[in-house]
Amino acid sequence: MDTAGKTITCRAAIAWKEKSPLKIEEVQVEPPKSGEVRIKMASTGICGTDDHVLKGDLSMKYPLIPGHEGAGIVESVGDGVCSVKPGDKVLTLIVPQCGECDACLHCLGNFCDKQDILPCSGVMMDGTSRFSYRGQTVYHSFRTSTFTEYTVVPEVAVVKIDDAAPLDKVCLISCGVPTGYGAAVNSAKVTPGSTCVVFGLGGVGSAIVMGCKASGASRIIGVDINEQKFPRARALGVTDCINPTKLQKPVQEVVMEMTGVGANFAFEAIGKIETMLAAWNSCNSSYGVCLIVGVAPVNTQLCLQAVSIVSGKTLKGVCLGDYKTKDCIPQLVTDYLQNKINIDPLVTHQLPFNELHKAMKLYHKGKTIRCVLLF
Repeated sequence: MDTAGKTITCRAAIAWKEKSPLKIEEVQVEPPKSGEVRIKMASTGICGTDDHVLKGDLSMKYPLIPGHEGAGIVESVGDGVCSVKPGDKVLTLIVPQCGECDACLHCLGNFCDKQDILPCSGVMMDGTSRFSYRGQTVYHSFRTSTFTEYTVVPEVAVVKIDDAAPLDKVCLISCGVPTGYGAAVNSAKVTPGSTCVVFGLGGVGSAIVMGCKASGASRIIGVDINEQKFPRARALGVTDCINPTKLQKPVQEVVMEMTGVGANFAFEAIGKIETMLAAWNSCNSSYGVCLIVGVAPVNTQLCLQAVSIVSGKTLKGVCLGDYKTKDCIPQLVTDYLQNKINIDPLVTHQLPFNELHKAMKLYHKGKTIRCVLLF
């Protein structure tokens, strides 16, 4: 059936308010307007940032359809769209690449001015939503909203990928893989023989571990309060596991004792102020690099001891591995297809979309690295 230009009724997960369970509802998805793309979703990963949204840690408009780590097939395009066409396999981009703003034009920038994360407006770039439920507006999440059978995104927030890509897995390359793996290989440029410490061994933290190992790190220390994650982490390359709740002293002191001089690279992949400080204090004071990958709750403040900065270590924020998304993410998909990187170990569960609540329970119990929902 030809659906181009028509409103589509489909299933979507709606968060009616913050800190409330998701409900799968029948929603209406309008056709894409000028510069927009409507996608038939094939898969979406459950990312920690989605959980931050549902817990109310980020400023959002409700009701909304969450999700951003998505893969699908273009159903139709609005006027002026030229980078994708109906039938193309694509990934959604939580961080777009407009190619015109300062961040896109600068060789070191990737946090595009067209992003809708900090803060999230909940609407498309013309100020309106493409979702509704029985006449009521339903808002977008980061202009991606992948927890739905059909979504509409700006052209700058979607990228064509190789036709051979398996859509049941490559959704991770939309967010988790570039965020974690890229933080190690592209942002930090982890050096052979170095010592790394990774705070948080979920989906992003596991991808960081993979990046550290691929870069030749000789020691990778994993930190997490959930010891169920340790066997998988060791299989990915972690050499030492620490559960901070079982220590008699701060975790950074233990890392310092283990390494003698502190880590070359410390990664925070949780989004908590206390773990950010622990990562910073785990670094070598002279040449250590601390990379903040996790998203902290809105309005929180990170306070450092000022004198500790002058010794030379570096604090760096990282978004999507510093990749320019439209330029770089298709190559990561190609690298996966050519066995240069292996994302398969990150996909520990795959469930149909109607088992969303089971998937969320698995996530909250720490049973998964990444659970992928299939449409």
